Amino acid sequence: MIRDITLGQYYPVDSVLHRMDPRTKLFGTLVFIVSLFFANSIACYVAATLFLVTAIRMSKVPFSFMVRGLKAILFLLLISVSFNLFLTPGTPVVQFGIFKITQEGIRTAGFMALRLIYLVIGSSVMTLTTTPNELTDGLEKSLGFLNKVGVPVHDVHRTAVHPDSGRRDRQDHEGTDGERR
Repeated sequence: MIRDITLGQYYPVDSVLHRMDPRTKLFGTLVFIVSLFFANSIACYVAATLFLVTAIRMSKVPFSFMVRGLKAILFLLLISVSFNLFLTPGTPVVQFGIFKITQEGIRTAGFMALRLIYLVIGSSVMTLTTTPNELTDGLEKSLGFLNKVGVPVHDVHRTAVHPDSGRRDRQDHEGTDGERR
């Protein structure tokens, strides 16, 4: 199961996306994710599909490798689709007992399923084409403007990349009795 989680893994291959600046990939992924939450028509999902297919082809990462990551969210996907399918009010299409499937439920469930799938695959494209160090460096550079208002972006970056660095800094300033020097 752990091997099926592709989000956060890096897939080393030479491609246009692998060579792209990590800040561009972070920004592009953010825009893609936000656009998915505003998508409310088939045309929007067709555009998202074309963008995703283009990004996957540019990445040169095998599609089967990316789809493997969907196994991790299969249960969440089934629950989400089921709730939307059976609990969305509207014009009934099929009814058995107290359960009914509506036209609006089918539409909402379909869009929700696509949204979740595209979120995982879109995020995977970024992480599969960018090393973790490149991602944290790109994030640090992107958030560098926060230094001007007193947010220690470099310290946050250092902690993210080297989680035990804060502990080592404290140890350097403590005596053998645990008191600060």
